[in-house]
Amino acid sequence: MAVRKFSTSTIAQGLPRSTKVWDQVSYSAVSVEYLVIAGGGGGGAGNSALYTYAGAGGGAGGYRTNKLGQTSGGGSASESVFIISPLTAYTVTVGAGGAGGRGAQTAGANSIFSTVTSIGGGRGGNVVGIAASTGGSGGGAASGAGVSTNYGLGTDGQGFRGGIATDYNTNGGGGGGAGAIGVTGGAGGVGVSSDITGTAVTRGGGGGSNGNAGGTGGGGAGANAANGTSGTANTGGGGGGSRNNAGQTVNGGNGGSGIVILRYLDVFTITIGAGLTGSTAAPSGGFKVTTFTAGTGTVSFA
Repeated sequence: MAVRKFSTSTIAQGLPRSTKVWDQVSYSAVSVEYLVIAGGGGGGAGNSALYTYAGAGGGAGGYRTNKLGQTSGGGSASESVFIISPLTAYTVTVGAGGAGGRGAQTAGANSIFSTVTSIGGGRGGNVVGIAASTGGSGGGAASGAGVSTNYGLGTDGQGFRGGIATDYNTNGGGGGGAGAIGVTGGAGGVGVSSDITGTAVTRGGGGGSNGNAGGTGGGGAGANAANGTSGTANTGGGGGGSRNNAGQTVNGGNGGSGIVILRYLDVFTITIGAGLTGSTAAPSGGFKVTTFTAGTGTVSFA
């Protein structure tokens, strides 16, 4: 193997910047910082020929990171150092957002980097059809007798639960966000900010419910007498929930797709396998950042 200069690195094997060990030996492993966000859940909608009902916002996709000083979803600290071996293939999958609906809404799909799996966001509930589901962040509860507190739960270390509906037929709960619980009868829970690319961006907002905003971080807005708004692509934002007028057909918004971002020393070159859509940038500071926005496949480093 080639000799690499690591003395200016703060992440090679966790060694401090002052060490000279890496200037003298060949490398066998290196740590990688990651941000792995799953697809957001689809929003629910009212569905009745006789009554007005309110669907709920979808939950944000699970949010996991090990970047030092950053926060994972659900209020958790960043995860531990992740060591990879050069020339070894690692799986990467970017989860799609769930479909919005009025009884056919679905949860988001998982995103994966090697052994790190973020869980897709839970679907938002509606009265006639499908209840909210658990996910990275949980979907909000639909309005209606006996279902107003049937929100979906979040996953520890990834996101928060969905919100409660206010009453029988007015406001469904907001979808849970990576950074906060979905608002009762209102907006989606907010997401979490990360500067892993060199610029701080907030992702992982929950979907809003009927007329209320999605959570900051890509959550779709809810709507009254119209389709809910979809979560923003590559944020894991939940889809917005929608309230129907009696006899009206409306749909919840789709969840936003997830994203996988890797940050590593710029002395390495990444090879992206078939099936993945990704790009690499080299911001200042001695690192490269590779962002994956769709697909599934393998990557390796050399």
